[in-house]
Amino acid sequence: MIQPIEGGAGQTPARAKTRDKTMTQTKAETAQAHYRPGFTLSEAAFRKILYLAGISVLVLLIAIFLSLLIASLPSIKALGISFLTGRTWDPVTLKFGALPFLVGTLITSFLALLISTFFSIPISIFLGYYYREGKASSFVKTVIELLAGIPSVIYGFWGLFFFVPIIRFIETALGVPPYGVGILASSLILAIMIIPYSASLGREVISLVPNDLKEAALSLGATRFEVIRKVILPYARSGIFAGILLSLGRALGETMAVTMLIGNSNFLPTSIFSPANTMASVIANEFTEATGAVYLSSLIELALLLFVVTTIINIIGKIIIIKTSFEA
Repeated sequence: MIQPIEGGAGQTPARAKTRDKTMTQTKAETAQAHYRPGFTLSEAAFRKILYLAGISVLVLLIAIFLSLLIASLPSIKALGISFLTGRTWDPVTLKFGALPFLVGTLITSFLALLISTFFSIPISIFLGYYYREGKASSFVKTVIELLAGIPSVIYGFWGLFFFVPIIRFIETALGVPPYGVGILASSLILAIMIIPYSASLGREVISLVPNDLKEAALSLGATRFEVIRKVILPYARSGIFAGILLSLGRALGETMAVTMLIGNSNFLPTSIFSPANTMASVIANEFTEATGAVYLSSLIELALLLFVVTTIINIIGKIIIIKTSFEA
């Protein structure tokens, strides 16, 4: 008497095997019937397309650098290293020194980064750990996305009518010239503009911290603050720093809002209340007025300098991110 087997009661192994084969063929025929052959691409061709896309980004970067370098050659030949060390920017006498604009760019950007970090990291923790879901989380995420989408000219107008009177009042109380506009005003508006970038990336990274690590720390008696300080931040620090680096790149290249609030002074700033200029604001203000070849080439060399500074800062940031990720 044949004993029942896994394929069904009273079925022989050969009959069960035949039934399974028939079912497999039926599924394959069904899938083939629903399949509509369209545009097909081989694996080798798809790989070549991906390589071409990656190489095109590098080619674009090199093309931007070379075009700026070639256009700034008259300024490089006429001014040399004095362009980087000079403090005078006078188109009438053809004296062009980029040092005040380089200093103004770095001070404004890093001060804005410092201010924004005090808000972006708490926002990231709030959305990535405390309130990952719910109405409060959705509302804050919507506000952050809205801040990222507001045009910079609107930020500039709002800064003129909101920040400048407050800063002018503070300057009067401190006994400094009450300009209102200056490095502090532009840094404050820049800080608000770059918060969404670092906060959004930080939230994503913090939300990816494994729950096992957090639950293990809580089970050992750690408070939520200790979990954040000893588990979440060390685990996510490379991603958080990447968001901060992204926001710094945004601050270095911002033009319109900074132009409206920084004061447009071609002198080295002596304090955070001083009017100044950034490389981007000088280009925006004077590019349409540049008449001579050296004058126009000097503005393009400013753009080249901004490009190089941004690249160097990004490379340094990438190195720090790699080191912190290995240490984690």
